[in-house]
Parts: sequence; C-alpha cells; structure tokens
Amino acid sequence: MIKLIALSGFLGAGKTTTLIAAARMLEEQGHRVSVVTNDQGTELVDTKMARSSLDSVAEVTGGCFCCRFDDLMTVVNELLTSGTADTVIAEAVGSCTDLQATVVRPLRKYHGEQFSVAPLATIVDPHRLRAFAQAAARGEPESDLSYLFGKQLAEADVIAINKTDTISADELAAAVRTLREQYPSATVVPYSALTGAGLADLVQTWQAEASWGGDLVIDYDRYAAAEAQLAWLNQRFDVRAAGDTGFVPAVWAKAALGRLVELVGDPASIGHAKIMVDTAEGITKLSATGGDGELSADVSTETPVRAGTAYVNARVACEPGVLDQAVLDAVAYADSNAGTTSAVSAGAVSFKPGYPRPVHRLAAAQM
Repeated sequence: MIKLIALSGFLGAGKTTTLIAAARMLEEQGHRVSVVTNDQGTELVDTKMARSSLDSVAEVTGGCFCCRFDDLMTVVNELLTSGTADTVIAEAVGSCTDLQATVVRPLRKYHGEQFSVAPLATIVDPHRLRAFAQAAARGEPESDLSYLFGKQLAEADVIAINKTDTISADELAAAVRTLREQYPSATVVPYSALTGAGLADLVQTWQAEASWGGDLVIDYDRYAAAEAQLAWLNQRFDVRAAGDTGFVPAVWAKAALGRLVELVGDPASIGHAKIMVDTAEGITKLSATGGDGELSADVSTETPVRAGTAYVNARVACEPGVLDQAVLDAVAYADSNAGTTSAVSAGAVSFKPGYPRPVHRLAAAQM
C-alpha cells in the first residue's frame, strides 16, 4: 500500500524546502518517494526546485487540490504507474484550507484500498505566527488572511514549526507552548528544514494514520475573500548579459527580489515572493515572506554566466495591475544592477483566485 502524505501551511512557510528535505530523509531510509506540488498558476519555482533535487516530481496547477481532486489522483496514478514509489508527498497551495474534508477524507474513503493516508501536517513559519499574534494583541480586527491561517492550524493533525534556526530558544519554547494550549489535539513538532534539526521527528509522525474526527467550522465566503486579497503572478524571463563579462545570477536575483519588496512597501502584505535563476552553472533561488521582508537564499550561484532563465512567483496583497508593474520595475532594476537585459518569455499577467469549490467535502460522520 502507498503512503500518501499531505502538507498544508500558509504561503512562505517552507513547505517545498520541507518536502525536499523529508523526501531525501525517507529515501535514505530506503523508501521510494514521489512528490506533487500545487499552485493556482503555472511556471512554479517550487516544482523546478524539487526537480533539481528529486527524481520523481509532478504538479497540479490551475487550483488547489480540493478543487482539482481528480487532477491530483490522475497525477499520483501516473507517478505510480511510471515508477516504483511507495511514498507520495503532496504539497497543497499555501492559501488552501479545509483539507481534511476535501482531500484527506476523500482519499481515505474513495481510494483507501490504494493509499494509507498520513496525518495532515500544517507547516508554520514562526515569524508569520508572531506577526498575526502581535496584530491580535494590538486589538486589530482579525483579517481574512489571519482567519485562513487560523483554520489551517485548527484542522492540523500535526503542527510543524519550521525555521527554528531563525528564532531564539525562548521564542520557540513560547510558540510551542502556545500552540499546544490552543490546539491540544494536534502534535506540535519544531524543526528546521534547512538544517535538518528535528526533521526526523516530523517524518516520524507520518508513520501513523490520518484519523482527525472533527469537522472544521469555516465560512467559505471569508476563505474566498482571503484568497482574493492576494494577487498571484508567475512569470518567466530570459536574462542575458549585456556585455562581454557575463552576469552573476545571485546579484541579479537579489537586486530583483529586494527591489520588489521595496516596491510593495509593506512586507506584511507579501504572502511570498520567490525568484529562481536557472543557468548552465547551476540554480539560484531566493525568497521573501511577510513579516520582516528579509531575503533568504536556498541556493546561490556566484559564477558569471552569459544567459539564464528567471522564474518569478509572487503572491502579494494588492491589485493585480500593481503587482504586474512592480515585477517589471524590479526586473528592470536588476538589469541595471547586474548588467543584463531581460524579456518576458512566459507567464500571464497577475490574477486573483476564484471562489473555492471543492469536488468533495466529507464530514467526519460520512467516514
């Protein structure tokens, strides 16, 4: 029987980094792992990152797993037919929730003879957790995005606090304590996908079976409103050196992403922004998430190159036209700093996700 592991979590929580690190750990333990990424659009940085590290990678685009459940099953079955995987890790869109009713339970009920479904893990960025908690402490009305974030936590079997290497021991202990008090039915696991500390504890939780017996009380109008606050953009650029000396991909990516964060103005409005530059010398990938707006590099190429392909994924709380122009301005700024010329080669203009309409939505009593 195939083990299927579903990952949830807000934009920028580090789900893809977790997916790659966990897949490698499982492979070291003798498992054969396939992974599935998910997004509202195409040209995904996450898919390309996964393919640079893993052998068996597929994606479901055009909507979240709940609204593309049949596509998910088609992709998973294709992976299993073409390979010998005994484990599939599926990473849901970062603005998706209600996965227990719309993905986990349908998998168990309609495909239980094929799959053993692991407990649902919600990946949490402690900086995002802090930002939402501080807003609540200031007495600010709960935003729709904060509402969505809370629902992701409320339905989790496992709450996995990622990026523990970026906060103090005291802050981590407080976060673990608070989450255990607020969500007593969930297992809270701190770890770092980047360093690997605590990752084995998270992987161990997936040996159990999904068994959440609750029904998430959720207002789909608020859920839809939260997703509609974000403009989504996935674009691909051909980047070429303007002179004879080439350009450094890391310089271009840092300039582009840093300028994009500046143009957005309020870092808290960034769901996530990711830039990857793929060249003959290797991959450079930088990201920024809401909160402090700091840039982080997963991998960086410092060797000058003549040309490369840049992928920009951005989810920002603004109007689509504003994000379109900000990305073009950021790319122009990177060109002026890195000595390059860039042209859009693929990707549509920004959009806002439509109303979530799950294929299935099963209550606990229907299992």
